[in-house]
Amino acid sequence: MSAFSSEVLVRPARRLAALLRSCHPEPAVAVTVLLTALAVAAGRGPAGSAAVAAAVLAGQLSVGWCNDAADAERDRAAGRRDKPVAGGEISSRTVAVAARTALVLCVPLSLLSGALAGTVHVMAVLAGGWAYNLWFKRTVLSPLPYALAFGAVPAFITLGLPSHPWPAWWVMTAGALLGVGAHLVNVLPDIEDDLAAGVRGLPQRLGRTACRWLAPFVMLTAVGVLVAGPPGPVDALSGTLAGAAAIIAIAGTALPSGARGRRPFRAAIAVAGLAVMLLLLRGSDLA
Repeated sequence: MSAFSSEVLVRPARRLAALLRSCHPEPAVAVTVLLTALAVAAGRGPAGSAAVAAAVLAGQLSVGWCNDAADAERDRAAGRRDKPVAGGEISSRTVAVAARTALVLCVPLSLLSGALAGTVHVMAVLAGGWAYNLWFKRTVLSPLPYALAFGAVPAFITLGLPSHPWPAWWVMTAGALLGVGAHLVNVLPDIEDDLAAGVRGLPQRLGRTACRWLAPFVMLTAVGVLVAGPPGPVDALSGTLAGAAAIIAIAGTALPSGARGRRPFRAAIAVAGLAVMLLLLRGSDLA
């Protein structure tokens, strides 16, 4: 194979790799795996769970690409070489086209779970992802899209069941709280950089110290809802997980970690993980 032919093959491969890195692959995969596991626990079956996985992945890809396309100029100004668009590895137009394509695919994939369930999921993607990226991110209402999206996603799963039930109140409440916590956790390490770039969502306005305490508290409140909300007595495993979440939350916020220390961030992530485990344990009680 000639050097020219090799270069012709390498360039598209590099662009594809850059495009995949632009979709925020870690959260996209994490959310897809979590909701697929929740669908299995709720009784959606192999076909229904696969439909959930495909729809959620398409939605997450669209949100990630939308984020990088919308933030392209700000990332370039901030010298974000870790972002493929800001680093010149791929154009913002290509990423924007990918975002719109994934969003279009998300619609029929979501409707595989039924008209109502599919509509709920598409609206969650639009409200929780696209609206946040394009407007809410820079306003005092920045937690609202996260609360709406995370609170609505359990409905996407339960409405796809044969009897089409809405999820229990405690599931949607815990989901909304986890969404707000996820927003705070996501912003916490970069508050100063965001302020320098002119991004003034609610966490940036509150400041690092307030968010450092608020993020684990919100996550811990979600844990409390997941433990106390379902009918029946609290089992030993749920109590143990809740206790572990409390210890981690207190340790993460009370112990000194420096001005830009990541201990509160990691503590909030750990508490969120325990909340997710509680949610999966209660999968059969979602509706």
